[in-house]
Amino acid sequence: MKHNPLLTNGLSIAFSLLFAFSLLGQAFSGLAYFNDQQQASQLEPVGFWQYVTSSSFAVDVAENWQSEFLQFLLYIWLTVWLVQKGSPESKEIDKRGTESDKEELIGRFARPDSPKWAKAGGLKTHIYSNSLILVMGGIFLGSWFVQSVAGFSAFAEEQLANLQDPGTWGEYVLSPEFWNRTLQNWQSEFLAVWAMVILSVYLRQRGSPESKPVGEPHDSTGASN
Repeated sequence: MKHNPLLTNGLSIAFSLLFAFSLLGQAFSGLAYFNDQQQASQLEPVGFWQYVTSSSFAVDVAENWQSEFLQFLLYIWLTVWLVQKGSPESKEIDKRGTESDKEELIGRFARPDSPKWAKAGGLKTHIYSNSLILVMGGIFLGSWFVQSVAGFSAFAEEQLANLQDPGTWGEYVLSPEFWNRTLQNWQSEFLAVWAMVILSVYLRQRGSPESKPVGEPHDSTGASN
């Protein structure tokens, strides 16, 4: 049975729209706040385009992106090896590790409809077998680098305005300013994952694949709707 693409892609479409609206909202609210600060310092306000291409906006966006992708990067990698009894966010306890080629449907165990690189064997299959964590890691490192460069640019502008030496990018990356911005995002992401893993042991959401069936025992591990 053929389904409407809006139905079969509803989750990605919904989050794409939520992302776009929230980013746009951040841009307008950030512009208003930035111009309030400008006026308080008796400086000229800036326009929308000038603000969204500024280091101030870039660092705020990039520091959120890098923390989110770090969260998923670590979650994907750690859940290969670590388990949590009773959580639907965990694999079954006896399935720790990368699992066999047969279980992963790769090489000679691939099905006719399996992705080509899953059937290829060798380096291609090895890369494809780790492609999710490689892409997540690449986005994390890229957004972290953007955050560091944009953050240094914004910090340097402030330092120069106060007739102070901004130092170098390397000094900024090792500074309390940079790590304060970074770690305040990391800790919130790690707390959110911890809460999801633990609360899903005991609490339920009927119909959600992130929850066990309502009547599933608390110690049932890896079960989901």
